[in-house]
Amino acid sequence: MSSNSPQNIDNQELDLGQLGQKINGMYEGFLSRIFRFILFLKRNIIIISVLFISGIAIGFLLDKKVRTYNHQMIIMPNFGSTDYVYAQINLLQSKINENDTIFLNKIGIKESKRLSKIKIEPIIDVYRFVDNKTENFDLLKLMAEDGNIDKIIENKVTSKNYPYHTLSFSTSKLTSNDKTVEPILSFLNDSDYFKEIQKEYMNNIQLKMKENDSIITQINGVLNQFKNKMSSNQGDKLVYFNENTQLNEIIKTKDLLVREQGLLRIDLVNLTKIVRDISVITNEKDTKGTSGRLKLVLPFLLVFLFLVIHAWIRFYKAQSIKNN
Repeated sequence: MSSNSPQNIDNQELDLGQLGQKINGMYEGFLSRIFRFILFLKRNIIIISVLFISGIAIGFLLDKKVRTYNHQMIIMPNFGSTDYVYAQINLLQSKINENDTIFLNKIGIKESKRLSKIKIEPIIDVYRFVDNKTENFDLLKLMAEDGNIDKIIENKVTSKNYPYHTLSFSTSKLTSNDKTVEPILSFLNDSDYFKEIQKEYMNNIQLKMKENDSIITQINGVLNQFKNKMSSNQGDKLVYFNENTQLNEIIKTKDLLVREQGLLRIDLVNLTKIVRDISVITNEKDTKGTSGRLKLVLPFLLVFLFLVIHAWIRFYKAQSIKNN
C-alpha cells in the first residue's frame, strides 16, 4: 500500500500537468484565431465597409418602398351565415394567392394587386355565447366533461358560433373604405339565399313586436282597471288585491315583454345586413418582424454572408489541398 501511494500521486500530478497544458493550448489557439480574424477584418476593411454602407442605403430604400398596412374589421354574421362567411373569405384568399385580379376587380376591390392576404378569426367570448342561452351552457358543460374546457372554447366548431369575428387583411399601400372595405363587405352580403332569410326574419320581428305591443296595451288596461278599483274599495279589499298572485304574474309578464321589445329593437339594428360591420380600423402600419427595420438588418446580413462565403472558400481550398 505504501509503495503504491507515491506512484499514484505522481500519476495524478502528471495527469493534472497534461490537462493544464491542453487548457493552455486551447487558450492560445483561441487567442490565435481571434488575432487571425482581426487581421482578416483589417485586410478586408474596405469591402466590409462598402457592404455595410450599401446595406444601410438599400435598407432605407426598401423601408420606404416595401411597406405593409394592416386593416381590421369586427363583423357579426347573422342568420346562421358564419360558415358561409368563412368560406367566402377562404375564396378571397385563394384568389389573392392566384393573383386573380380580374375576379377581385369584378367584386369592386380597387388596386387589388396591393392586397396581400385576408383572414377571419372568431372573437372568443364564452360569456356572450352562453348569455341567456341555456342550451349553449348545457352544450359547453356536456363537452367539458370529455375534455379540457379551454380546448373546447377555442375549438374550430365551437368558435364559429361566437357572435363576433375579426376580419383582417393587409395591403402594400394605404387604402380607404371605398377601395377595399366596402367591396369586401358587399361581396359577403351578396347572397340571395340569406337575403330571403333576412327578409323573413325581419318580418317575424315586426310581427312579434306588434303582438307584444298589443299584449302590453291589454296589460296596461287591466292594471288601470285594478288601479280604479283600488281607489274605490275599502282597506280590507285592498289587502286582498295586494295578495292576488295573478296580478303579480301579469306585472312580471309585462316586464318580460318590455325587455323583449328592447332586445328586438337592438336586433333590428344588428340585422340590417347579412354580415354586420361593427367597427373598422384601416391603415395601421405593420411594425412586426423586419418591417421598417431593413436599414438595420441588411448591413449585418450582407457582412455575415460575406464572412460565410469567405469561410466556405477557405474550407474548400483546404480540403482540396488535403485530397491532392
